[in-house]
Amino acid sequence: MDCRCGKKAVYDGLGQKLCKEHFLRYFEDKVFWTIRKYKLIEQGDTICVAASGGKDSLTVLYLTMKFCREHNVPFFALAIDEGIEGYRDHTLDDLRLFCDQKKIQLHVASFKQKYGMTLDAVRDKAMKEFNKKPCTVCGILRRTSLNRTARELGATKLVTGHNLDDESQSLLMNVVKGNMGHNAALGPITGLHDNEKFVPRVKPLYFVSEKETRLYCILRGFHVNFNECPNIHLSFRATVRDELNLLEQKYPGAKQGIVNAFLEIIPDLKEKYRNRKSFSYCERCGDPCASKICNACTLEEELCLKSG
Repeated sequence: MDCRCGKKAVYDGLGQKLCKEHFLRYFEDKVFWTIRKYKLIEQGDTICVAASGGKDSLTVLYLTMKFCREHNVPFFALAIDEGIEGYRDHTLDDLRLFCDQKKIQLHVASFKQKYGMTLDAVRDKAMKEFNKKPCTVCGILRRTSLNRTARELGATKLVTGHNLDDESQSLLMNVVKGNMGHNAALGPITGLHDNEKFVPRVKPLYFVSEKETRLYCILRGFHVNFNECPNIHLSFRATVRDELNLLEQKYPGAKQGIVNAFLEIIPDLKEKYRNRKSFSYCERCGDPCASKICNACTLEEELCLKSG
């Protein structure tokens, strides 16, 4: 079937059939609406965009660029090179090309530079000696690297490329594991406590799906590698993702329904866990954490990493 304008439809989602022009407008309008509604980017901000060169990060970087340049808000891109050979090196090439073409300032920090070793180098040790999957190690060190580097570069907000699929997966993962306190820290703006050492993370792609983001990338002609991280199959997230995709196929709109239900209760969740969860400061690095030593410093000690 055709778009309402009579042109050939390229998108068919939840009863909407849209041509290329109308899909691009629909997608961008939804992202910019999210930014405005939740005040993700405001005057006085300095925006750091967490970028990897994948479809989500290039999309959110492009739309953040459009929004920030229109509203005269300073921004830059930040990439973390975990050291995943044959994967991250290729996506970083795509990111550098994109930033060169769009005249976007790009900073790159690496696990090798910050911890003295790549993810590939510690992968087997983490799994065999400490029963930690690569995604666990990467997640802790990547989040810490992004926060510290964004803070050092003067950012007031950290934009990430998390989309509707990512959020629904995270919500369900936390429910399955009984970590409702972790869900309280989710949402379009993450976190429970304001702290000068935490750069707030914001998610402009919060209400757009992975399928929509992929199509947007293709229609915009972004040079992007759609390959997944080679470690993803080892993660709990991959299992939840596959089950949610099956649920979405059978019941279209299921992912949106999960997120909408969560948004109804998030104010109460945040209030409950904000009052219950106290934090101190890591005795080693000084970052806020819930125990004497933060997860990143604990991991550094276990894996004999060198913080730098």
